[in-house]
Amino acid sequence: MIILIKIDMKELLVLMNEFLYKNMDIKAFASAIEQICEEKSISKKKVLETIEMALAAAYKKENDRKGQNIKIKFNLETGSMKASQVKLIVDESMLKTETDINEEEEIEDIETEEEKKIRFNTDKHIMIEDVKQPKDKKKEYKSGDEIEFPLEIDGEFGRIAAQTAKQVIIQRIREAEREAIYEEYKEKVGQIVSGVIQRIEGNNIFFDIGKATGVLFPEEQISQERYRIGQRLRLYITDVQKDSRGSIINLSRAHPKMVSQLFVLEVPEITSGTVEIKSIAREPGSRSKIAVASTEERVDPIGSMIGQKGTRVQAVINELSGEKIDIVEWSGDPAKFISASLSPAKVLDVKIDEKRNQAKVIVPEDQLSLAIGIKGQNVRLAAKLTNWKIDIIARKEKEVKKLKKEVVKKKEKVKKSAKSEKKTIKKKPKEETKEKTKIKKKTKEKKD
Repeated sequence: MIILIKIDMKELLVLMNEFLYKNMDIKAFASAIEQICEEKSISKKKVLETIEMALAAAYKKENDRKGQNIKIKFNLETGSMKASQVKLIVDESMLKTETDINEEEEIEDIETEEEKKIRFNTDKHIMIEDVKQPKDKKKEYKSGDEIEFPLEIDGEFGRIAAQTAKQVIIQRIREAEREAIYEEYKEKVGQIVSGVIQRIEGNNIFFDIGKATGVLFPEEQISQERYRIGQRLRLYITDVQKDSRGSIINLSRAHPKMVSQLFVLEVPEITSGTVEIKSIAREPGSRSKIAVASTEERVDPIGSMIGQKGTRVQAVINELSGEKIDIVEWSGDPAKFISASLSPAKVLDVKIDEKRNQAKVIVPEDQLSLAIGIKGQNVRLAAKLTNWKIDIIARKEKEVKKLKKEVVKKKEKVKKSAKSEKKTIKKKPKEETKEKTKIKKKTKEKKD
């Protein structure tokens, strides 16, 4: 058995040429095709279809059958070929009349809703009256069907025919490779990939991400980062588009979901479903806020995101070139969620206006700058994270003490009301028993 190592496209074409022109060993040719399928991630079926097209083109060139529809079936195991001419079976209703042909204009290529009539060509069409029907009535030919007429293959192909086959293979395999790459990376949209900087053209950076090349445009870059050729980075795939030259894979380092996907790689609780990322707000290269919740009571969502001694969150920070990350606990109560989103600032009270989708947050005077953040970054990210408009109001120490007392009183009232409800529930059955005893006494007195 012949084993071919590292067969590339050029070597396959050489083998194809030798197979057509010199009748090369079929085992070597078959093993070369299998290697091409593995390296290019193309199905064997598509490669065989490509070879059959190439052989058909070579046959037409060799036997001067230009304009005919030639079909070749190639057996990869034996190397045998069967050639046939394919014709479309037509009837009178499908053909153009002489008047139709005379009235044809240049606009005939424009597609219409109705099916176009065809011009009869002896090389491509055959009338249904001229078709010999098989004895089996179930397999009878109808207009619109295709019929094959077997052809003979005389010896080997010539040099010109072999060259034609090579050109067809180059074109078809490249198309199949582009399609395979597009389908593969289309499924990876929204995922993280590792890439190496291949080249830098202006502000656009091209990454080698395995079987394809991705583009990192300026708007998807982190402004603080400096990129160099050969540098390896993790990237987020935002979109995959088809192009005449191949697939355009759009990459990002600034997308908010890149933070969540990096945490997915570091935190196993997210993949298992015990910890869920609810929302993200990000200013690339500077700071991010991420809200998490736990589906199990025993699991601490913030602790699992941070990891032992901060190893998990630190790995994400290092990948994002030192970007600060605030992890807060998500809550269904808007007031709790908003107060948590403004961390590390301490919040006294949150007043919510649901109609305006607005929240007034009261903080101590010494916490105002911390709540707002540098250039309003903290409150801006909190607003994005919670999807609420946030107004921060500062109060002095005396007002803060009063507010604290009011908050304590409110809590006490809530507790008292809860206790009183429990007492009333306990008292009701006692009152019912007293009434029952009174009714029993009255009934006894009447009997006496």
